[in-house]
Amino acid sequence: MDHYCFKKDDIICLEGYALSKLIIISNGTIKLSKSTYEGKEQIIHILSVGEFFGELSLFNDNYITNFSAVAVNDVRICVISKSNMDIILSKNPHITLKILNEVSKRLMETENLAACLATNDVDHRIICMILEFVDKYGVNKNGVIHVDIPLNREGMASYCGITRETISRKLSKFEQDGLFEFESMKKLIVKDLEKMKNFMN
Repeated sequence: MDHYCFKKDDIICLEGYALSKLIIISNGTIKLSKSTYEGKEQIIHILSVGEFFGELSLFNDNYITNFSAVAVNDVRICVISKSNMDIILSKNPHITLKILNEVSKRLMETENLAACLATNDVDHRIICMILEFVDKYGVNKNGVIHVDIPLNREGMASYCGITRETISRKLSKFEQDGLFEFESMKKLIVKDLEKMKNFMN
């Protein structure tokens, strides 16, 4: 087991890279993204402390990543080789179930993202993203949900497949509509969760 540190925007692995390790995030946030046909970045997952990637390499000797992994902020990771993981899994079958559960969860998130991107409704895409952040990063403090947003405006735009100007304009509109309020660029307070959920129907 090895530990590595990366600075913000450092590349951890590139799309098309042969990966034979399980990478667990000890600190910080990592984005997984793909390049579109137009050469633009499309973020497909945001991973934080305790989450991992490279799990498919544990079941495939010739696994090639279909994403790039980049540090969103300062990151510390734990890297376990496939050979060591084979030993760990053979002695701890319940870990295999945990990994498969995570693979299933991530597949569902990818399908949800694809469904969001398939619509031309930009508002729908943005609310879908915000609800995901609320689910993953929201903390209830005295009845008020506070959310640490893992991405800057450019990252959120990439996640939704729109321009930075559009995401800034739409977020301001949603604030005016009373759905949420930004305490700072990366801190959000939920004002009307039910209205956001109903927005998706």
